Amino acid sequence: MLEVDQTPIGRTPRSCPATYVGFWDSIRRLYAETSDARIRGFTAARFSFNSAGGRCEACEGQGMQRIEMSFLPDVQVLCDVCGGRRFNPETLAILFKGKNIGEVLALRVEDAVEFFAAQRSVQHPLRLLADVGLGYLSLGQPSPTLSGGESQRIKLVAELAKVRTDALGIDTARREAQHTLYVLDEPTVGLHMADVEKLVKVLHRLVDAGNTVVVIEHNLDIMAEADWIVDLGPEGGSGGGRVVAQGMPDAIVRKPGTSHTARILGEFLSARGVD
Repeated sequence: MLEVDQTPIGRTPRSCPATYVGFWDSIRRLYAETSDARIRGFTAARFSFNSAGGRCEACEGQGMQRIEMSFLPDVQVLCDVCGGRRFNPETLAILFKGKNIGEVLALRVEDAVEFFAAQRSVQHPLRLLADVGLGYLSLGQPSPTLSGGESQRIKLVAELAKVRTDALGIDTARREAQHTLYVLDEPTVGLHMADVEKLVKVLHRLVDAGNTVVVIEHNLDIMAEADWIVDLGPEGGSGGGRVVAQGMPDAIVRKPGTSHTARILGEFLSARGVD
């Protein structure tokens, strides 16, 4: 069982989508394998902003510097040495497809998908991030700046990225009868309607792979796509907590008097032209 909640993926700027999902190591290896890096004896460790050698020592690879204020909270400002790029000039001199490692960290996910189109180990998790509506984030987006909903979807992508497929594209976990129970708490919080549709497709992908997905949600788009709904009520807070309806969406809406959800979901499906 895996609980995918909205707790932060990290509490310092050192944590970001690229490091949490795990594809940053593959990017560092790509830079280490360039001819210029080999000539200079640079290894993948050189392209880590968490260790000395290749990072900017003025900000210790964070891209930001903390300024202490005597009577006010401390403030974070862009590092005046590296300009927020996190690495020293020697490291930034190494290019991959015309971009240095600092520029790649600043790429938005949707742009990085195209940039790493030929590198499947990097492009696959990037595509997943875009699929759950996070294409606008930068690869190096500091964890403290992420919302709870963004953190939850990044955690979901980290799990999806672990799914292995064989030469025919078949999910090996499903073939080997290895199933996971995923529990998500309101994953649509803050999502645009278009991104909710992307998230629904990702959830279907998990189920199609033989997993079970339990979603705690009030979003009608998610309810309409559910295989089974358990409606708790009849009211909220102290007036709820009892199972007032359960079943497939079309079965629940046939009994609008059983719960508020049945009535509202019925109106929603009718507006979409679903009987």
